[in-house]
Amino acid sequence: MNDNNKKQFKKTGRRPKKDPATIRYTISLNEQEHARFLALFDKSDMQVKAHFITSCIFDKTIKTIQIDKGTVDFYMRLTSFHSQFRSIGVNYNQIVKLLYKNFSEKKAAAFLYKLEKQTAEMAMLCQKIIQISEEFEAKHLKK
Repeated sequence: MNDNNKKQFKKTGRRPKKDPATIRYTISLNEQEHARFLALFDKSDMQVKAHFITSCIFDKTIKTIQIDKGTVDFYMRLTSFHSQFRSIGVNYNQIVKLLYKNFSEKKAAAFLYKLEKQTAEMAMLCQKIIQISEEFEAKHLKK
């Protein structure tokens, strides 16, 4: 008779957890503590506040990511600057071909001499850029 009174389990729906979390605690925070909590929660990159709180209580490792907008901006500008240098190199090759195709040998050599001076200045500028980016990387990126 007791067998008939037992609850029959259906095979549909979510499977029950083996160890469900049923014990709950509540805390009260003032405005400053709440702002600090939210800042730490945002840095942790977690999706659920309850998981963040339990990881803080039980000393689990908390992953925090801090993104420096200045570093990202510098990297983006350096990348675009490098692509501009590559396009200048392509244009340089095209100019040399056009000079020899459209001008006499003597005139093309004169123009190439002027172009060579500008190229030397650009190479010095490129070396300075590489030096500055290495200094920036040593100071700010490798921690």
